[in-house]
Amino acid sequence: MHRYLRSIGFSKIENRQQLQSLINEVVEKTILHPDKENDKKQKKYVCARDIAADERDHVYAELSLDFVHGAGICVRGEFDEDNSFLYEYYFPYLRGSHISSNEDITIERHAEKESYAGVCDEIKIGVAIIFYLQNMIPYKRLKALKRLPIQGTSLILSAMSTDGTIMMPIIKNEYEKQRIKKASNERNQLIAQARMGDESAIESLTLEDMDTYTTISRKIHNADVFSLVDTYFMPYGVECDQYSLLGEITDCHTDKNRITDEEVVFMTIECNEITLEICINREDLYGEPAVGRRFRGIVWLQGYIEFPH
Repeated sequence: MHRYLRSIGFSKIENRQQLQSLINEVVEKTILHPDKENDKKQKKYVCARDIAADERDHVYAELSLDFVHGAGICVRGEFDEDNSFLYEYYFPYLRGSHISSNEDITIERHAEKESYAGVCDEIKIGVAIIFYLQNMIPYKRLKALKRLPIQGTSLILSAMSTDGTIMMPIIKNEYEKQRIKKASNERNQLIAQARMGDESAIESLTLEDMDTYTTISRKIHNADVFSLVDTYFMPYGVECDQYSLLGEITDCHTDKNRITDEEVVFMTIECNEITLEICINREDLYGEPAVGRRFRGIVWLQGYIEFPH
């Protein structure tokens, strides 16, 4: 079972038979009855299907069905010569709605199956962001047409969590907010210059990091680390698309999984000037989320690339 199924309200899945019924529902409703209404809720299923052939004429399909608003299960596989769908694997997803980055993206295939990871070298974070690619089919379509690499894409990031905590914010007045924003813009400009080989920018960044380290080392003896660090975004564990983050909540709401009735909390987070959306099972979240408070947790990062048509 996928570890992050519980993030979209399936914490009680205990065996392969229960999982298979969910996979069958996704396949049935996206292929056989894409417009059939849900009798229980009296509303249409939110489902999507995307199909493309690669350069060797293998027909791949991506079938997704929501089980809670904006989140659900995606099933991937191939169509054979008899037009029968051959299931390969599945993963839970969360659709984001905010553009997180407009930087160039590199895409690499995973070794064990036909899935992909994206790498975005985002200046605001300072490190390369590695994410699980949600929309594989458009990429394979462009690759078959030999239109890669492609410029001018935008990235929508989303994340799932199985362990999170709500924290109170650091109090800042308007002057401090403007000062922090100005310092961040200046640092981003220095990073951009450093990436182009500007030695003076590299030296300035090195000295700034040393000053920051010295300041925090002095203050940490008398203050809690989370009163000094407002947000952070760090790799976590051995899997490259998992991160530990702390960010400010700019929007939040709760919805219920239509199968299990488990509550799922959705939050829009601003972390290091990057906006992304997070979902977590209410049972896995410690504290009460609210706009202005902070979320801290371990997340699995996903990305949807908006390829030009």
